[in-house]
Amino acid sequence: MADFGVAPGQSVAVVWDRPSPPEALKDLVEKLQALTGSEGRVSVENINQLLQSAHKESSFDVILAGAIPGSCTLHSAELLAEMARILRPGGSLFLKEPVETAAGNDSKVKTASKLCSALTLSGLVEVKELHRESLSPEEIQSVQEHLGYHSDSLVSVQITGKKPNFEVGSSSQLKLSTAKKSSPSVKPAVDPAAAKLWTLSANDMEDESMDLIDSDELLDPEDLKKPDPASLRAPSCGEGKKRKACKNCTCGLAEELEKENSRAQTSSQPKSACGNCYLGDAFRCASCPYLGMPAFKPGEQVLLSNSNLSDA
Repeated sequence: MADFGVAPGQSVAVVWDRPSPPEALKDLVEKLQALTGSEGRVSVENINQLLQSAHKESSFDVILAGAIPGSCTLHSAELLAEMARILRPGGSLFLKEPVETAAGNDSKVKTASKLCSALTLSGLVEVKELHRESLSPEEIQSVQEHLGYHSDSLVSVQITGKKPNFEVGSSSQLKLSTAKKSSPSVKPAVDPAAAKLWTLSANDMEDESMDLIDSDELLDPEDLKKPDPASLRAPSCGEGKKRKACKNCTCGLAEELEKENSRAQTSSQPKSACGNCYLGDAFRCASCPYLGMPAFKPGEQVLLSNSNLSDA
């Protein structure tokens, strides 16, 4: 009984199953009550009713599952999670269960390593195997009758685990360092050997053993030729019945089309027959297209609207 670590004043839960002999259960409860004393509490819970129990979180210091002689219970992941829930932070769980020793045997009975992994996944820490022994004839008969399982490689293991010293969902304030950071003006010390390794002096440049590459030698004669603007255009740029530059044109087609439009507008303007149009209306003919417009300098470009041309 000392292996369970039960102390006076603690709350202990005993989880029993159907194959457990009533006399063995009663004897275990009486021994636990003697250890916990008048200030302690010993609760007995059937394994099939544990999930429907009304136990609050962190209710027990120690939980014994399958510890009654003759027990052959297989603990599911839901049962392990429920026992971890009602266990107090820092409390211990002692579990006894038949396991398979043949790792390759695919069955509903776990191996000892898989049982330890299941306890860890339920939220317990410091999970370890305490004891391993062969099944008694009564336990073998109980496994065959209540579990319908027949195997010659079964043993009984006792495993323990502890709940962490905090409750699920609890929070704690982090203590952050408030020390002032070093001034940015203070530069870290530089290793002289590392600085020398990355330093290139004039003497190193004059070293005959150092081969320097001339960047001009990396260029081919073709690289020095000025490319043809037409070769820089996209394959489909300017193709079709109507030449049209792309949006954000970079090949020069937009500037070329703009110059063509400017020349077309200039050529469409009427030319002076007398050469006096720039002097003003006093020197212009009656049919002059510039009639009514102010004088302008010779050679200055004057654009006429369609209305002026139709009126003329």
